[in-house]
Amino acid sequence: MLFSSVVFIFFFLPAVLFMYYVPFRNSIKLKNILLLFASLGFYAWGEPVFVLIMIFSIIFNWFFGLLVDKYREDKFKSRLVISLMVVFNLTIIFIFKYLMFTLENINYFFKTNIIVPNIALPIGISFFTFQNMSYVIDVYRKDGEVQKNPLYVGLYISFFPQLIAGPIVRYQTIAEEVNHRKENIEDFSQGVCRFITGLGKKVLLANNMALIADKAFAMGTDSLSVSFAWLGVIAYAFQIFFDFSGYSDMAIGLGRMFGFHFLENFNYPYISRSISEFWRRWHISLSTWFRDYVYFPLGGSRVKTKKRLVFNLFVVWSLTGVWHGANWTFILWGFLYFVLISFEKLVNFKDRFGKYNVLTYIYTMFFVLMGWVLFRADNISHATEYIKVMLGFKGTSIFDNLTILYFNEYKYFLLFSALCSVPIIKWLSTKIKNKNKLYSFGYVASYLIIFILSISYIIKGTYNPFIYFNF
Repeated sequence: MLFSSVVFIFFFLPAVLFMYYVPFRNSIKLKNILLLFASLGFYAWGEPVFVLIMIFSIIFNWFFGLLVDKYREDKFKSRLVISLMVVFNLTIIFIFKYLMFTLENINYFFKTNIIVPNIALPIGISFFTFQNMSYVIDVYRKDGEVQKNPLYVGLYISFFPQLIAGPIVRYQTIAEEVNHRKENIEDFSQGVCRFITGLGKKVLLANNMALIADKAFAMGTDSLSVSFAWLGVIAYAFQIFFDFSGYSDMAIGLGRMFGFHFLENFNYPYISRSISEFWRRWHISLSTWFRDYVYFPLGGSRVKTKKRLVFNLFVVWSLTGVWHGANWTFILWGFLYFVLISFEKLVNFKDRFGKYNVLTYIYTMFFVLMGWVLFRADNISHATEYIKVMLGFKGTSIFDNLTILYFNEYKYFLLFSALCSVPIIKWLSTKIKNKNKLYSFGYVASYLIIFILSISYIIKGTYNPFIYFNF
């Protein structure tokens, strides 16, 4: 079930909110049970079989949480439990996400004929598996109390706002709110506005940018002009940003409606002036997850030798690339960021080049766009040919009528995408709020307009994919 669908907006969400705030309003236990079964139903709507996999995963990780809490003072036993938990969760991801890829590559490189099974990928498996691991590790580190009630562990893992495309919610973030939260009208109204913001990003901006990107990446590179190649990847950069940040906004907003406070997942990444800064602003929940559960345990940046630092970065970015998908394009994408971030750390990039704002911004956005080509292309060969076109190495035309056609057709969506990628609107809103008495009216009116426009696009049945459902 999509957040940007008629079923969710006009049926599922109102029904859950009504039950939550009317018959169950005085019982936190009943509210939690309602949210758990609503979340399982939300997932089962599109994944009726794979919901059993998620329930199976929840039960085992609940048990691992009990064991690690019981043996916390015994280093050997607690570490054994953590090791078994990691193996269990990674095995689930491997079977559903990487087994086919692994067998195909074994057949290719070793000339074998192993039968490759056709295994469907459960939506959001990487997200809920990482949350399972976060729960057990946080209990082990005493960053959150163990939940003896499996239903509450199930609620944390399966809570529908962040279930299938994040943000990755750390257990310690909402451990207290599972049992002790107080909803209020301010949180609820802010949650509604945040949901509408995300809906507008997704439906009005991401979906329209997808039409340009899909056209560019579907074309043969021999007939692709330099200008349309650049327009296509810029459109894809906007698409993936508004697709994912829009979903995160909707998830954060929905959480607020039910009294949960999720951490931010994006902070205007396209204003970054280094690759390191970009990753502090992009998909923050994933970056901090790898930082706290992989990078820091390896020693982080506080290591004795540069070789060890590079090794730690290699591990983290190899895993980041693999996490995003079973394809060599994602592995190479992760390797690209490993090289760039290693370079920045080794040369002390911020101190050495930080004053060259324009040049560092161009450098950052150039490599981010190159990375998005890898991310979007079907395979490495396609990515290589596409980049050749962008750099003018394929000998195709510099400019063509297709670029003019698509630019004229989507120029206002491109303009609003650019404006919403930087904090200009946020800055203007703050200025107007403090000086204009009509701000409240304009504030409400703007959200109504965004909501009505978004719903009209949804009802028309416009192109409505979610990129991160694949991860």
